[in-house]
Amino acid sequence: MSGQGALDVGRYLERIGYAGPTAPTLETLREVHAAHMRTVPFENLSVRRGEPIALELEPLFDKIVRRRRGGFCYELNGLFAALLEALGFRVSRLAGRVGPSGIDFDHMALRVDLDEPWLADVGFGDSFVLPLRLDRREPQEGGCGRRYRLDPAEGGLLLVREEEQGWRRQYLFTLRQWPLSAFEPGCLYHRTSPKSSFTQKTVVSRATETGRITLSERRLIVTSKGARSETDLADDAAVARALAEHFGIR
Repeated sequence: MSGQGALDVGRYLERIGYAGPTAPTLETLREVHAAHMRTVPFENLSVRRGEPIALELEPLFDKIVRRRRGGFCYELNGLFAALLEALGFRVSRLAGRVGPSGIDFDHMALRVDLDEPWLADVGFGDSFVLPLRLDRREPQEGGCGRRYRLDPAEGGLLLVREEEQGWRRQYLFTLRQWPLSAFEPGCLYHRTSPKSSFTQKTVVSRATETGRITLSERRLIVTSKGARSETDLADDAAVARALAEHFGIR
């Protein structure tokens, strides 16, 4: 596979543990999205180690599929978009902003056009497991019993999620389509700036069938059916075991 060439679809689907239909239908989109969220971790280990991150298909495929790593939004959604396109979906890369004062191209999300447009995003971490209807403004189920809503705001859409304290901002985005290369300045900022949360704290996280499992620095956090448990890991060896056991990272 060359830098922007054909994707090894079979190997990618094997990486996410998906063996179902591959026609570009809503069922396929929902299933591969959920499979990706539950197998490929959202993680910033490369950022914390000062490793280079190239937003090109070959290095992304090598890292996420061959080496069975994860990544952050630009990497995960960048490669997932290529998978969807290889399966015959029509995909647009969308730019978002997480905090009100976030940078341009702070986040990458995906629009997938079927009979109606859908929002897909396998690169935010704790987020919806199933794609959301882009044209719906009422609350939607995003998997694991959590609801999400898309509100018109600032010339775009604001994604909010329902929590015990009420609705909480996740990110603002517009529907303008961008090439993967447009996100390179945002990627550079988040992997080098001391102001970026990714350079300050290690996080590794993936969805499970009943919730989520997260490694935050040395704390392992498991949520399942609304219950939460936290375990402080004693040393580097314990962290390494947790990475291998829960995230497949060695």
